[in-house]
Amino acid sequence: MSGCVLRIIREQAGLTQDSCAEHLHVAADTVAGWEAGRRPLTSVPVGQMLVHRHRLARLGTPPALLLSLERAMEADVILASVLEAESPDQQGPLGAWVMQRDLVEVLAWPLNGVVPSPLRALPSAKQARRGPVPKGPELPKDVRTVFFDRLRSVAEQNGGRDFLMRRQALYLCGYDERPDTGDWLGHQQRAERPDTWLARWLNARSVAAVAARHGDAERMRHFVGRALAEEAGEAANLNYWAYWLGETVHLELSDDFIADRDPVSWRGDRLLSHLVRGLAPTQGYFDLNVHTLWSLIARRPRLLRTCTDAAKELRAALPMLLDDPEISARARRELESIRYAIRLAEA
Repeated sequence: MSGCVLRIIREQAGLTQDSCAEHLHVAADTVAGWEAGRRPLTSVPVGQMLVHRHRLARLGTPPALLLSLERAMEADVILASVLEAESPDQQGPLGAWVMQRDLVEVLAWPLNGVVPSPLRALPSAKQARRGPVPKGPELPKDVRTVFFDRLRSVAEQNGGRDFLMRRQALYLCGYDERPDTGDWLGHQQRAERPDTWLARWLNARSVAAVAARHGDAERMRHFVGRALAEEAGEAANLNYWAYWLGETVHLELSDDFIADRDPVSWRGDRLLSHLVRGLAPTQGYFDLNVHTLWSLIARRPRLLRTCTDAAKELRAALPMLLDDPEISARARRELESIRYAIRLAEA
């Protein structure tokens, strides 16, 4: 993944591999090897990689692309650790910290072909490509099979020992396109016997998320109606989303922060904008997005005044959403409540 991001950075700067090599003070075949994956960027010493990053920054590389390069290197390390693990319970970065969206998007890039958010809608490359170039990182079919088989082993053998590692392995298994994936995931999540409220809540969310990803919106509606019906569940949902989107400053080493019933350590601007963009009734997460948006605005109505672009986009989208006869009764009530909150904020 890091080689693909480096290629995008080079092309955005209008550099050939030769000119990029000159700026980085390396051989041209070194840059070619990085971009092709023959020479992993993760094998570059940390100090030297920092020098390369500084030189790329001086070339005008946007901070978002430099951050994407960092996340891509982390994703490469996680991918390699899963493929090279000698045993399923071997400790590695997969369970070292709670992963966030920017990392998972890059890690999923070769699995689902979806370009990570910071790399979408970039301007046309200044440097024309010579010959065919892959659109993104690719994993051969046999490597994908090994990767998902290793993840399944991690999940199966960490049932009662490392909940975070198991949960994140199950999440990544959701990208497995093999026919038995849905049944396997369903069996694994039904077999889970969490011993704490938070673990049960996270397991229920994972079950609903997997079902939604496979087109079953009803299970997500059930989760919203049951697991988010109390204050503890509402707070956990907001904490989960805020961390996932990078609202919080620090990485978390466990899921315990999700149970904080007074989520005051994050602003909510990024969360509001993300939820507004995700209001598509055909999406399996629609009811969850609507409910989370409703809950966020109820707790922090100031966001409708401070996040003016997102508020305008939301106001413009509401009439069409409310005209859709297919949305659930709960989603309709919450959208009506959101519309009323917007009127109050504009009064």
